[in-house]
Amino acid sequence: MKTMRSLTLALVAVAMFGIASAQGVRPEVGRPLQQAGELLKAGKARDALAKVREAEAASGITANERLTIDRMKAAAAQRAGDFNTAIQALEAIHPRTSGAESGQIAEQLASAYAQVRNNGKATEWMNKAIAAGNNSPTIRQLQQYLMSASGDYAAIARDAGAAVSAAEQAGRRPAEDDLLRLADAQQRLGQATYVNTIEKLVLNYPKKDYWSAYLARLPRKSGFSPRYELDVLRLRLAAGTLASTNEFMEMSQLLVQIGLPAEALRVAEYGFKSGALGTGPEAARHQRLRDLIVKRDAEVRAGLAANTAEAVAQGDGDALVRMGMVHVSIGQFDEGIKLIEQGIAKGKLRHAEEAKLRLGLAKLQAGKRAAAVQTLRSVKGNDGTADIARLWTVLNPNGA
Repeated sequence: MKTMRSLTLALVAVAMFGIASAQGVRPEVGRPLQQAGELLKAGKARDALAKVREAEAASGITANERLTIDRMKAAAAQRAGDFNTAIQALEAIHPRTSGAESGQIAEQLASAYAQVRNNGKATEWMNKAIAAGNNSPTIRQLQQYLMSASGDYAAIARDAGAAVSAAEQAGRRPAEDDLLRLADAQQRLGQATYVNTIEKLVLNYPKKDYWSAYLARLPRKSGFSPRYELDVLRLRLAAGTLASTNEFMEMSQLLVQIGLPAEALRVAEYGFKSGALGTGPEAARHQRLRDLIVKRDAEVRAGLAANTAEAVAQGDGDALVRMGMVHVSIGQFDEGIKLIEQGIAKGKLRHAEEAKLRLGLAKLQAGKRAAAVQTLRSVKGNDGTADIARLWTVLNPNGA
């Protein structure tokens, strides 16, 4: 837990005001406290604490002087990291405060007790702060810390889940910290909803670590079809989480198998450039794969016109969608989009939602992002189709 610097400085200000204005603060008390305040503002907390002790050494300390001393002692001790001394001073101050100041002192006591790992007392003072009307961000942070320290992950999940739901219902992006707390609690509790929370992290805060965590689990999501394993690899490549030699080999081979060697060649070239391919004891095997891909790509391009004409003549929706994907893979975006749209219009597709997914991805690769996102958001399905589509709406469209 971090100390609340702003409240510490507030204590300094209050103490300095007390030194300057309080009746009956004698010079032998006021002078070292004034010096302590100046030292504290200069960042010399331990020297300031020594001056406070000098003030305490004066004989016949009055109640008013005691309060002023304790305020400065609390501020100096907190800044010096002497939390036990800070606790002693703050507990002496608290009974003589009221209203907002009472809540602030209770907050400082809760934080100081958390620093010395006395979570029971930290919770007690945190509750007193809340009862005094203090609902500051620091109190919320302290609540989260204490719940985590207690190991009550069910309570953490409820608290974080409520915060996430409230933000979503208000049309706001959930706080990243709330999503992380919720995901951590769900994972510790073994809840399947953990995957859904990681997806929200990806969609709202698309960082590489979140992509890696989510895409590693997506294929294990209930109902996810193995048909989309290649799509997961595509997402991983675009998100920068595809790294191993075997993954590049697998993705390149799968693309060749489904008749998209042009895309396979881009993936292989990326692997060679990154060092995942072309090095180590199997470098010759990697080169043989690249040679095969180049050969297949030439064959596909040579037969493209005839195969496209045949698909159009047949009027088969699935064949048109497949040929559209081939055109897109070699950079003929407009022709590819046109063919996919014709295939969808024919109807009677084996996987109609997947065809919409392919259309959205074709538009994305063509640089038509607004139209692509509109299409991708229309994709339905519980077999992974809609999951893949949602993820592409937040990814850079210029992936390999």
